[in-house]
Amino acid sequence: MTNKSSDVEKKDANDEKQDIGRRKFIKSTGLVAGGVIGGSLFGGLLGNKYQSDSTSKPVNVDSTSFQDARIFFNRKEDFSVLEAAVERIYPEDDNGPGAVELGVPFFIDRQLAGEYGLNSKSYMQGPFKDIDKTERYQTPLSRGGIMIEGIRKLGKASEKEFGEKFDEAEADQQDQLLQSFQDGEVKLKGVASETFFNLLVQMTIEGAYSDPVYGGNKNMQGWKMREYPGARPAYINVIEEEEFVLEEAISLTDYQP
Repeated sequence: MTNKSSDVEKKDANDEKQDIGRRKFIKSTGLVAGGVIGGSLFGGLLGNKYQSDSTSKPVNVDSTSFQDARIFFNRKEDFSVLEAAVERIYPEDDNGPGAVELGVPFFIDRQLAGEYGLNSKSYMQGPFKDIDKTERYQTPLSRGGIMIEGIRKLGKASEKEFGEKFDEAEADQQDQLLQSFQDGEVKLKGVASETFFNLLVQMTIEGAYSDPVYGGNKNMQGWKMREYPGARPAYINVIEEEEFVLEEAISLTDYQP
């Protein structure tokens, strides 16, 4: 005949040994001091039995709240110049929103903070000949370096020419300065001013029409203005239609969560 009380005592003893083992594991790995308890790492190690209700339930976070945050530009004044510049390149009009409303400045910020801005996959060795004259992309500066050099020079040129910060200058004054950069009339360190201007225009257009997952084209408004259907995986349902079918735009996030 089985002694039930003895079995219960053995089970309690085993549970106590397991708890001691876990406590030793926590102490030896330093997870307590690191504050990881309840997070994804430690929650996965211990299992749901040892997680509180607040940590076992998924937390719904609005990802857009993180989208509008600077990563590359650590000076607010530089970012303000960028906002004003891209808005003149891609202004709001009767067709729809401008670059700022589309999130272009934050798209540029995110791109410059990664491999693209660092030129990590580009050949960056010399020689660099006629940097201030060539129309080709030939400079020792990374794209991030080009943007910082150009944006700060744009701000200084505005204060010198008009006595105003670039983002506070009149629209025609901003256009005049941008034109001087496009024409190569402004002296920059290590790069031609038209190279900076061309990069700024290129990234502005990319930010207006790229998939929203990259930070620009907010709410797919850039696509909607051009009646572009977005990142659709297939058109099987409409490919044989004789009349034009206007498809609602979708993003990569709509079918690749």
